[in-house]
Amino acid sequence: MDADELQSRYTAGERDFPDIDLREVDLHGADLREINLREADLTGANLHDADLSEADLRDANLMGADLSGADLILASLRNADLRDANLQDANLIGAKLSVANLRDANLIGANLSGAELSCADMSHSNLTTAYLSGANLIRANLYEADLSGANLTISNMIGVNLSSANLSNANMGGANLIEANLTEANLESASLCRANLAYAKLNAALLENTDLRDANLAGTDFTHAKLNNAQLEGTILSVAEASNSS
Repeated sequence: MDADELQSRYTAGERDFPDIDLREVDLHGADLREINLREADLTGANLHDADLSEADLRDANLMGADLSGADLILASLRNADLRDANLQDANLIGAKLSVANLRDANLIGANLSGAELSCADMSHSNLTTAYLSGANLIRANLYEADLSGANLTISNMIGVNLSSANLSNANMGGANLIEANLTEANLESASLCRANLAYAKLNAALLENTDLRDANLAGTDFTHAKLNNAQLEGTILSVAEASNSS
């Protein structure tokens, strides 16, 4: 099916297009709200500035697709293949991306507020200045991801893998990072004020000029971490302190 036929049928009121072949299709700027493209093949498709809000894209192949500036608010992308996809400045507020493959994806400036990203593979992805406040990133894989300047306030990051990630100047205030892996992560000048880092791995992490005020660091591994000029006022540094404060 080509773009003209899809848009014609959509305009006529049809919404269900599961398992459809739309490889390399040009749908930039298209209004496709609430469309069902579950298991569709959209490899390399041009969806720049398209409106896909509340669309069903579960299990879809979006590898290498251009979704820059697209509206994907509340869209379902569970288990979708978004490897190498361009999601720069995309609106993904409340989107469901659990178990999705976002490896090497471009998410610069994307809005992922309240998004569901549990167990998603986001390794090597570019999330520079992305907005992830309140996102669910439980056990997500962000190995070597670039999150510099990202907003991760009050996000749920229990067991997340952020080893070797770039989190310089990121705001992670109030984030839940229990048992997170931040081995060799760059957290220079990041804010972790009031974050929960209990039993997290921060060995060999760069924490110079990092704000750790009032953070829970009980049981955290700081082996070989660099803490020059880090702010540690009010932090919980032992399991005993954590028990007493509860």
